[in-house]
Amino acid sequence: MEGLVMKTCEGPVNIAVIKYWGKRNDELILPMNDSLSVTLHVDHLRSRTTIACSPVFKEDEFWLNGKPFPINERMRTCIEEAKKHISEEKKELSKYKLRICSENNFATAAGLASSAAGFACLVYCLAQVYGIDEKVVDLTILARRGSGSACRSIYGGFVWWQKGTSDDGHDSKAVQVASEARWPELRAVILVVSHKQKDVSSKDGMKRSRETSQLLHFRSKQIVQQRIESMIKAINAKDFDAFAEITMKESNQFHAVALDTFPPCFYMNDVSRNVIDLVNKYNAYKVDMGSSTRYSAAYTFDAGPNACIYLQDKDLSEFLSIIVSSFPSIEKEYVRGLPVEVVSSSVDIFPKHAPGALDYIICTKVGPGPRVIESDHLLNPDGSFKV
Repeated sequence: MEGLVMKTCEGPVNIAVIKYWGKRNDELILPMNDSLSVTLHVDHLRSRTTIACSPVFKEDEFWLNGKPFPINERMRTCIEEAKKHISEEKKELSKYKLRICSENNFATAAGLASSAAGFACLVYCLAQVYGIDEKVVDLTILARRGSGSACRSIYGGFVWWQKGTSDDGHDSKAVQVASEARWPELRAVILVVSHKQKDVSSKDGMKRSRETSQLLHFRSKQIVQQRIESMIKAINAKDFDAFAEITMKESNQFHAVALDTFPPCFYMNDVSRNVIDLVNKYNAYKVDMGSSTRYSAAYTFDAGPNACIYLQDKDLSEFLSIIVSSFPSIEKEYVRGLPVEVVSSSVDIFPKHAPGALDYIICTKVGPGPRVIESDHLLNPDGSFKV
């Protein structure tokens, strides 16, 4: 089609080890505290977005996971902010309507950072369509306007979202602490407990916590900054003990804030708590077996029941074998992502749960930021939606 421009990109999930919870400005999405995350590999967890731009399109349209949705306020903000930075040679495109098609290869709105991956991918794809110069325009600030944690998915590796101090948000941005090459041995195991959309959205939960939780305010003022500094040191030193302890304490404190909120927000469930128990038992078992470190695995939960377990490659096969033994399944594709040898575990200190407690498991590693996909678009060559 004459005049049509089409780009497709993929954006990664990031899972925070220092949590973002609570905004000081809802409209600009400015956080109460800094946060820090690990970007997971886009090969295993990703949002894919195709954007088509044409003079013949009559209106902006959006499809998510095969279904039409209205373009919401945050998407509109990202689009309009991106247009402000369009390159000179592509100025004409700012007048054209867009067709946007996006899909996730993991559970949406279930506490697996789908909005972070989705909005980071959207902004990165808009930058390709509009020819935005990433050396001049900070895409993390644009992505933040869609979903706060999306700013961290603009970079790979280990990413620090600095809350900033300015009222206009120009200094609330993400920076890369270290690339994925810094700690190539680090692995992440995602335990998908539930695909169901959570009862209290992150947006509503944050607002409720800010208004009612004293612990949230104490945490943001007295605790987070020291943990950020300690976590950066742990990453640079590849100190898994320090990394693991901070990660688990952060997860615990975040869910303590959710409980300190009134009415409380319940994001974890019984299976989530069983996973925590297993990780603690595994760490104790490894020490008893002569491990030179206090921790061999670390759990963290965002606003949902699904677990992210960080560990190092040397322990991955053993830990995964224990998980599969403790949480059995009859699913053929139960373990996905990185190829890992799963053997029958002979360790009997871990309780056995009924089959189906976990939906599936994804093994992944630290990965890069968003990328351009040259083919396999989600729209037809004329910009129409694929049926």
